Amino acid sequence: MKGCQTLLIAAALAATTGFAQEQAGLIAKVASGELKEAKASWWGFNSEDATDALQKAIRSGASRLVIENLGKPWIVRPIFLESNQTIIFEEGVIIEAKKGAFKGNSESLFSVILKENVVLRGHGATLRMHRADYDNPLLYKKAEWRHALSIRSSKNVEVHGLTLALSGGDGIYLGVSKQGVPDENIVIKDVICDRNYRQGISVIAARNLLIENTIMKDTAGTPPAAGIDFEPNAASEELVNCVMRNCLVENNDGCGYVFYLPNLNADSAPLSIRLENCVSRNGNRTDFEFITGNSEKEAVGGRIDVVNCRFEGSRGAAISIGRKPAAGAAVRFENCVVENPASKAPALVPVVIEARPGCRRPVGGVDFGELTLIDPVERDFLGYVDWVGSSGPEEIRGTFRIRRGGTETVQQLSQEWLDKKFPARMFKKIEPMPLDGVIFEPAGIHAADLQTESLPYFLRKENSLALTAMAGDTVSLSLVHSQVGNYGGDKLEIVAVSPSGKKIAAGEVPFQTTAAVGFEAPESGLYRIPVNAGANKVGVGACSHPVAVSGEDGPIHFIGAAGDLFFLVPAGTKKFGALVYGEGKGEAIKAALFDPAGNQTHEKDNIILPEMFAPDAPPAAQDQVWRLRLSSPSSGTCEDNYVDLRGVPPFLSRNPGALLKAK
Repeated sequence: MKGCQTLLIAAALAATTGFAQEQAGLIAKVASGELKEAKASWWGFNSEDATDALQKAIRSGASRLVIENLGKPWIVRPIFLESNQTIIFEEGVIIEAKKGAFKGNSESLFSVILKENVVLRGHGATLRMHRADYDNPLLYKKAEWRHALSIRSSKNVEVHGLTLALSGGDGIYLGVSKQGVPDENIVIKDVICDRNYRQGISVIAARNLLIENTIMKDTAGTPPAAGIDFEPNAASEELVNCVMRNCLVENNDGCGYVFYLPNLNADSAPLSIRLENCVSRNGNRTDFEFITGNSEKEAVGGRIDVVNCRFEGSRGAAISIGRKPAAGAAVRFENCVVENPASKAPALVPVVIEARPGCRRPVGGVDFGELTLIDPVERDFLGYVDWVGSSGPEEIRGTFRIRRGGTETVQQLSQEWLDKKFPARMFKKIEPMPLDGVIFEPAGIHAADLQTESLPYFLRKENSLALTAMAGDTVSLSLVHSQVGNYGGDKLEIVAVSPSGKKIAAGEVPFQTTAAVGFEAPESGLYRIPVNAGANKVGVGACSHPVAVSGEDGPIHFIGAAGDLFFLVPAGTKKFGALVYGEGKGEAIKAALFDPAGNQTHEKDNIILPEMFAPDAPPAAQDQVWRLRLSSPSSGTCEDNYVDLRGVPPFLSRNPGALLKAK
């Protein structure tokens, strides 16, 4: 009996040895280039952690790699793909994120970084992660970049047939690894993005992108939680020749198709985006949302065409166009249908155009073509929301066919109809101070006893700080980087811009941390320090030099009550004002204005829509310092609020010594 066992063991060892030798021979042929196609299992398979074997297979040089269905998932840590390779996933293959791994904020399951000629084919195969784990603060530091597939600054990449599920970020992320290098020639076809944490797909920068026959569904976790979000991070990024065809978004916690473009401007590559035969259905918050910048410098050009698309069963408005200037990129709908929008919210309007906070020019430039609205609710079909007191929507065209029951009403849009339907909400009009060619210098106000920078006020989204320093000065600021809601965050890298335009690294502020940043001033003059908190907030505390918040590029965006802030009214100013507003949906602010003697000239509580605080004061012979107090409203929530100074230098400060005037 023992002899038989010995023979069996010897035979098994011989077979194992023979198999290992065969594998080694095959691997050698791949390395020499004799074999172009390989199987991933040649490099081994460990059911508990197959990372090393799979990564070696990918880096083997095989031009075609088959990942076999071995009856168990390939459990892996982050995997990095190589150029000039086609990977075939056999039907039923599961690539699964290893439990307890992916602790880094931006560690993705598969990454394609600065590569080319990569093809992933996997009809019936799945790349999946563990979304619930990444949302557990006891297990993971909160982040929104643990993608299933991250493609950055790569070209000639194709993804076919895969299901990408349960990521800690996006199903697919198309971004930038090297500045100025977008993803190029990307094809995503027959793909399913299912139950991802932030987005089904995010498109940050792409040139020649085709997404076809793809489903993006059940996104939930952290905002925006959209089906797909086109959202460049910088003006240098681009969305050129991007096509979606025969795609479906459904049941996402956020919107379906989102185009969030305020980071693009007139210097950016013009948009060229087309949605064709696409559907949004089954409870997305909004089916189609398009938002751009709206100031003198923010008017990205180009166009987006939405053709033969259908939007069904949104929780809110089906179509929302926000901040888009009439002269900016054209938005054109052709033969589209909106059905049963906001059925549980009859007070909402199916199609909305918004002059959102920050708009300084009329909104519009939308052609709805011939749009069919099937809506059983008796309500307006088109709404206009004015947060800034604009002159009303412009360049809005199209024909709406509204069907209710067995009747159809047809409304042709015209400027006359728009003006009558949405009369301008008028108040005293005062334009911002012209800034072209203006150089600012200290106003020379001395009131050190009023300096209170040690009590922080908080800024949200993009803002800029301004201060003056002498050459050789050591400048330091205390900044607080805090979370808002459930938004994820990363460290803020702080860079100061010198009077001559030189960029100076000033340090970083980790997320949910207070940190001191600073620099040594190389020259005398005015320094600007951009701070972009994104969806979160940055508090400005103690400073070595008096610091102001700049409204040069648009309204100053506060979150919470900022307290007392001063601004300069130069001698001879004929009219000036402060436009103050909250952000709707119960987000309000209380404001009061005080003259140089401390007398209150204006007060308004619970401000949601814009209020102009414009004193009828005669021009003064000398520069004056006025004070604006921002405090919590008596009702509503004190969150996002805005101040847009008009007719005067656009700077607010806790310390009058930080105020600036035209040189």
